[in-house]
Amino acid sequence: MAGTPMEGWFPSRAPSDSLIPLRSPQDAMRPTAVALGSFDGLHQGHRRVIAAIAAAPTPGLIPTVVSFWPHPRELLYGEPRLRLDLPGEKLTLLEPYGIRQLVLVPFTRALSLLSPEAFVEQVLVGELQAREVAVGENFRFGHDRAGDTASLREIGGRHGLRVLVSSMLWDGAERISSSRIRRALAAGAIDEANRLLERPYRFSGRVVRGRGLGRQLSWPTANLQVDGRKFLPQEGVYAAWVRKLGPVEAGEALLPCGAPMAAVMNLGPQPTVDPLAPSAVEVHLLDRDLELVGRDLEVEPVQLLRRQQRFAGLEELSHQIGVDAALARNLLLPGVSGGVSVAQTPADEGGDAPEQQDS
Repeated sequence: MAGTPMEGWFPSRAPSDSLIPLRSPQDAMRPTAVALGSFDGLHQGHRRVIAAIAAAPTPGLIPTVVSFWPHPRELLYGEPRLRLDLPGEKLTLLEPYGIRQLVLVPFTRALSLLSPEAFVEQVLVGELQAREVAVGENFRFGHDRAGDTASLREIGGRHGLRVLVSSMLWDGAERISSSRIRRALAAGAIDEANRLLERPYRFSGRVVRGRGLGRQLSWPTANLQVDGRKFLPQEGVYAAWVRKLGPVEAGEALLPCGAPMAAVMNLGPQPTVDPLAPSAVEVHLLDRDLELVGRDLEVEPVQLLRRQQRFAGLEELSHQIGVDAALARNLLLPGVSGGVSVAQTPADEGGDAPEQQDS
């Protein structure tokens, strides 16, 4: 990521109606009770850490979630770390848990060289004026990850910092973790990812205009530009719910923002239309034809219908899209008749590339 560590996200891309501000350490409300960690996905284990400082907040302290941006491994090892939740999305997710602010600490080379003691003194006690800090039992910090929960308690005790450590949560033989959720999504196992998240997995993007091939095939699509730092599920065709985001515009009274719309989504390349095109995200709304260019849409994949495959031509592709639509309709809108029998075997394909969006 070029430029400053949080370029493109800071000071904020928060929803305008969010109740939780996204702040830098310098602008944070103080003094604080801090839940410290990545909290990517905000799963049950993360919520246990957050509850330690927010469920019964200490009077006078601001319940605060503190994370680093970018992920330390991006800076130190050049490893891209796609996020289950981008900062703006995390603000909405944190609202029900009593958190007053999300503070993103820029992770820099200088910060990575701080000793555990210096990190506590300069960041937690100095910048954030923390009086309480909650972490998970596997938390590590400081140069070369030298600090652990025992050293955090020892160092914190010298600075009047109360340290709360939450044990890890297990699900069967494996602990609940962001990595496990990513593996489920990478396999197209949406139900398993949602079970671990205890909420529906979603992503959003802006509809951009394309070359109109979907409409020529009688299957108009809304083509989305999705933030490249968002973790997306396995490539394929999905039944999905779609919602419009943002303010209500004139003429939208019959379909308010946030109302779910049944759709079939293609995520991936277009092996029949343009084998060299990059991966794209496109959605066809079932039984609706709306002008959505320039609008932000939220997509909630429900079930993977099929994997990607190349077809012999556009006629075969169009037929398969009809099969996909019927499968999605039967799954999302049971009892609503469709135009294609679902007894046919699902196959695969895609649509317009991101730079050619909106059919």
